Amino acid sequence: MSSTDSTPIPDVGELLAPVLARVAREQRPLLLAIAERLAAKRYRGWAADPANAAHASALHACADREEEIARRIEALHADAAVLQDAILAANPDLEDVNRAIFAGRPLAQQFAIQARGERLGVATWRAFARTEEDATRRAALLACADLEEESARALEAVLAAEG
Repeated sequence: MSSTDSTPIPDVGELLAPVLARVAREQRPLLLAIAERLAAKRYRGWAADPANAAHASALHACADREEEIARRIEALHADAAVLQDAILAANPDLEDVNRAIFAGRPLAQQFAIQARGERLGVATWRAFARTEEDATRRAALLACADLEEESARALEAVLAAEG
C-alpha cells in the first residue's frame, strides 16, 4: 500500500473551511453529520475492495462509527432531516469537494487523509462540546470525539501494518 507519489497530503480542514463558513454556526454539526455519512460510504467502498480484504473488518467498523456519529448529532436536532436538506441545497458542491480530496490519490494517501480527517473530527467535536451548556448535548459531542479517535487509531494501524 505504500506509495512513491510525492503529492502532498491536503489539509482537510483548509479544504472544508469555505463550506463550513457558508453554514450557520448552530447548523455546522449537522453539516459535519452529512460529512460523516459520506465518510461511512467511503469506508464501505474501501472495505469492499478485494485489495483491502485484510483490513475489511476494521474499515467496516470505521464506517459503523461514522454512521453512529451522524445518528448522535442528528438526534440532537428535532428537525435534522429538514435542516440537512437545506444545507445540501445551499451547498451543492459538498459532495464534489469531499470527493476531490481523495480523487486520483493512491490508497495509502487516501487512508492518511481520512486519518487526518478523523483527528480533525476529534478536535472539532471537542470544540463544540466546550461551548455547549447542556450536559446531555455536551456528552453526545464528546462521545462523537471518542468515536472519531477510534477510527483515527484504526486507520493509523492499517497504515502502519502496510508500512
